[in-house]
Parts: sequence; C-alpha cells; structure tokens
Amino acid sequence: MSKQVEFFFDFGSPTSYLAWTQLPRIAAAAGAQIIWRPMLLGGVFKATGNQSPVTIPAKGRYMLQDLKRFARRYGVPLAFNPHFPINTLTLMRGAAGYLDTERFQPYVQAIFEALWVQQKNLGQPEVLAAVLGAGGFDPAEFERLVNDEAVKQRLKASTEEAIERGVFGAPTFFVGNQLYFGQDRLDFVAEALVQPN
Repeated sequence: MSKQVEFFFDFGSPTSYLAWTQLPRIAAAAGAQIIWRPMLLGGVFKATGNQSPVTIPAKGRYMLQDLKRFARRYGVPLAFNPHFPINTLTLMRGAAGYLDTERFQPYVQAIFEALWVQQKNLGQPEVLAAVLGAGGFDPAEFERLVNDEAVKQRLKASTEEAIERGVFGAPTFFVGNQLYFGQDRLDFVAEALVQPN
C-alpha cells in the first residue's frame, strides 16, 4: 500500500493555501495519496488556547513577509486578504459537504483562490454566492448543503479528531502517526513519504 498524507486545513489560513499549492506535487512525486481533512481552525484555537500569529503585532508583520517569501519560492500568486480574519464556518462546511465527491477539488480551488489571490471577502454572502456561481456551483444548492446536519457533524467530528490527535493550528499534516505543523515543514513531509514503511 502506498503512503498517505493527511492534510488538516482551513481556508482562512494563508499557510494552508500555500501548502495546498505544493502538496499535490509532493504527494505525486512520492506516489502517495492525500487524505483531505477539512477542520474548523477557530474550534482548534478555542480548544488548544492557540491564536492567529497576527494577534501579536511583531509576529504578524514577520508572517506577512514570510508568506511573500514562500510564495516567491513556490512561484505562486499570493495577495494577503485585507478582510482577514474571516469566519470560515460556512466555507469549511462546504468542504466537508463536497468531500469525496468530484466537486471537492473545484470547490477548494475556487475558495482558496478567492481568498488568497483575488482578496474576496467571503464573509459576505453575496460575494460568496458570486464566487460560487463563477465556479459553476449553484449557490442555492450550496446553501442546502452547508445546512445539512450530516455535513455539520462531519466537520465537527473532523475538528474534534484533529484536536484529539494533537493538532493546534493549520496546516497540519500526518504521515502515519507523525505530526508536521506548518507549510514550512513540507520538506519533512516529502521525506517521510519516501521512507520505507
């Protein structure tokens, strides 16, 4: 059986966006499978006492510079969202709802790019509806999906599992039982994926 990497992410995390731009290439090079694990970062922060780096001014300034460095290194666009932080509950329920369907990857791409390339305020329902429509999604169908109790429970269960397994922020990766935190640890993920079982 090939290796697997679990990717716990939240759209509201710019480092999750950067990881998303790189992880498929890393997994493909290793012949590994990505297990997509949407979670609610706000729930993780609340449970662990963690908070966004931007709440500490000096750390926030550094993070913005570091994000630009990594975007240049990866050769990907990144425009820090002026509406940050955005409540991502609805967005993450969408990810949980589309998980394991053919709509998942187009949805993830549409949301990540709207937030971290196009600087859209997806906290505004009309803006989110426009982004969904442009991506080929029916906003009314999306509204039904994110209000489905089974979808709500799926996101809640994934978030609770993340907390139980020691996740304290996003992005977090697991290769086997080994946890790696932060998109700046993708080199360790790549190494782990090519190690013999």
